[in-house]
Amino acid sequence: MANEPQEPNNNDKKLPGGSPRFGTGLGALVLVALLMIVFVSGFGRLFQGSVEEISYSAFKAQVAVGNVQSVTVEGDKITGTLGKPIVGSAGAAGSKSFLTYLPSFGDPNLLQDLTKNGVVVQTRPESQFSLLGLLLNVVPFILIGWFLFWMYRRTRSQGDSIFSVGQNKAKLYRKTRESVTFSDVAGIEGVKKELSEIVDFLRTPERYRKLGATVPKGVLLVGPPGTGKTLLARALAGEANVPFYSISGSDFMEMFVGVGASRVRSLFRDAKAHSPSIIFIDELDSIGRHRGAGLGGGHDEREQTLNQMLSELDGFEQNDNTIVLAATNRPDILDPALLRPGRFDRRVTVDRPTLKDRLEILKVHGRNKPLETDVDFEKIAQGTPGFTGADLENLLNEAALLAARRGMSSIGNKEIDDARDKLLLGLERTNFVMTDEERKIVSYHEAGHAVVAVNLTTTDPIHKVTIIPRDNSMGVTEQLPEHDQHLYSRTYILDRITVMLGGRAAEDAFIGDITSGAENDLREATRLARKMVLDWGMSKRLHNLALGDEQHDVFLGADISRRREYSERTAQEVDDEIKSILDRAYDKAVSILKEKSAALKRVAEALLEKEELQGKEIMALVAAAI
Repeated sequence: MANEPQEPNNNDKKLPGGSPRFGTGLGALVLVALLMIVFVSGFGRLFQGSVEEISYSAFKAQVAVGNVQSVTVEGDKITGTLGKPIVGSAGAAGSKSFLTYLPSFGDPNLLQDLTKNGVVVQTRPESQFSLLGLLLNVVPFILIGWFLFWMYRRTRSQGDSIFSVGQNKAKLYRKTRESVTFSDVAGIEGVKKELSEIVDFLRTPERYRKLGATVPKGVLLVGPPGTGKTLLARALAGEANVPFYSISGSDFMEMFVGVGASRVRSLFRDAKAHSPSIIFIDELDSIGRHRGAGLGGGHDEREQTLNQMLSELDGFEQNDNTIVLAATNRPDILDPALLRPGRFDRRVTVDRPTLKDRLEILKVHGRNKPLETDVDFEKIAQGTPGFTGADLENLLNEAALLAARRGMSSIGNKEIDDARDKLLLGLERTNFVMTDEERKIVSYHEAGHAVVAVNLTTTDPIHKVTIIPRDNSMGVTEQLPEHDQHLYSRTYILDRITVMLGGRAAEDAFIGDITSGAENDLREATRLARKMVLDWGMSKRLHNLALGDEQHDVFLGADISRRREYSERTAQEVDDEIKSILDRAYDKAVSILKEKSAALKRVAEALLEKEELQGKEIMALVAAAI
């Protein structure tokens, strides 16, 4: 469901059909050409009058009997008048005017015969007029003129005419019965409540003005991609029932200098003319980046566009009920002038949905899909931590595609689970063949992760262990939390690092060698250990210190000039602490696996046989080995 878009500029003056169609114009042109042929032919006959065309031999016979009074010779064309009309085969008299043509081989005695019989002879130069010549000279100009006119109408209908390049390119949305409203947006109740205040102000501004309150001129929606920022904007358009102008930040930019600023002026002028109204700018960071930043300096055209937008935001009058709504997933790179009070002075965070929100989102996206009766949305929501609304929609869509591919009439838990694995782990590499030795190594590696996880107290439950090769791995041990977690204890993080190193520990202790398969495990374990030391103050020697710096993007140029805020000696201590954390976690993993060696072998052998084990099967195998 979507709002109905309308063009904001002079739509009433446009043709109902938009730009002229090529086929319609060509048909009209052919009709004009045919009319020209008919006209020219009739025009010629009009001047010819009632003329009878006779054969050359008949003409010579009439000359011989003295019935020809005068002739006019024009090239090979001979016209003239007779003394008496020629009587036809039916007895009817013909016309006194006649027309005939010289034969191609000529007649050298013609002039002598005409003079001998007293015929008045006139000569004229051969006429250059011909219908074919007219068409060859006129029709190409008509075609070129028609094509230029067609191109002009087409570019004008698309708003790309050179004369309208600086005009507002935003789409105007008006409320329809199919419009999206807040009831169609599941979860994020706090965000909807915040935006509802804007709707209420646009509907009843007097209630706020009596108390001296003013609604923010700019509202910035901030959140990761896929969390529903644009959907919220569409819902706001459906709820407000006022003109809603929607445009992307990239639509302001053009190859011509000054076009962006011109479009900003045009957009705000149109919005003010239809006040109260809402302007929605998607991907604000494409034009709102910090001015003068980057290795090569600022982008002059983008900065001029931003300057114009800042001016328009400040230029609102007190009685101007126009609100600017913008969305971005990069608030850290926006120019500070945009975020100060009086411009985008209210920030609404649209974060990843919680467990409750995911449940509501799944219900919305699943209401039009044929699901089997045992599909449990609550269980799916628990198994998709960190998924955004777009991710959940894609999950159910992938499950529907899998069900259709398998010839099923409804979507089951198997299809949803397979779709989730596809999104998280990638496609199965069906043409990838591992040797027996590689399968054994991968089995022990994943079994090491699983056995260590089962024997630690604060780790997340195991959902699945597989040695089926996928895009990003040759095997996976998948753990899913029982609930959303926002704070992580030191014990939890250390146990997580220990589980990550369990695969390498199993290789070393039971295979007798180590492989490159632990690359991602080592990278993630090192990253967590470094954050424990630098950011979270969780090391023994450097506790209560946050030595890490905020992350900056290279394209902003901040990394070039950033200097470390601690000494070389402290840097050495940081490295020592990170290594100490990793070494202790690795030793703990080795100790667990040696103690539970029987369980490790059972799980590894079961993986070699089945290639995939569920969490309950892992728990049963470990319990049976005690």
